[in-house]
Amino acid sequence: MEETLRILASSSALVLEALVALIVMYGAAEALVHMSARLLRREGAWSRRLVWMQFAQWIILALEFALGADIIRTAVAPTWDDVGKLAAIAAIRTGLSFFLERDIEAFEPGSKEHEA
Repeated sequence: MEETLRILASSSALVLEALVALIVMYGAAEALVHMSARLLRREGAWSRRLVWMQFAQWIILALEFALGADIIRTAVAPTWDDVGKLAAIAAIRTGLSFFLERDIEAFEPGSKEHEA
């Protein structure tokens, strides 16, 4: 039973990690297309910032899926070493997500920092 659960957890984590790669690749391709179009139209810095914000949203989504994959891998018979690694990874990814989301909110149209 435990071996079946390990196989299921490993497979699930692998699927989530594949989704992470697909999300990042899609976000990067979308950013490249939008940035190329904006460069051809010679739009300003705010336009580039919008492309960055859209890409950052894809990165945040990918970080959430990656954290989910790590949690699934650690959930089956974890050792203290596994738990420690998960805690470090979760802290780093949560910090990245927090700062990316804060940057996105700061530069959304109508925000206080944008108007200043």
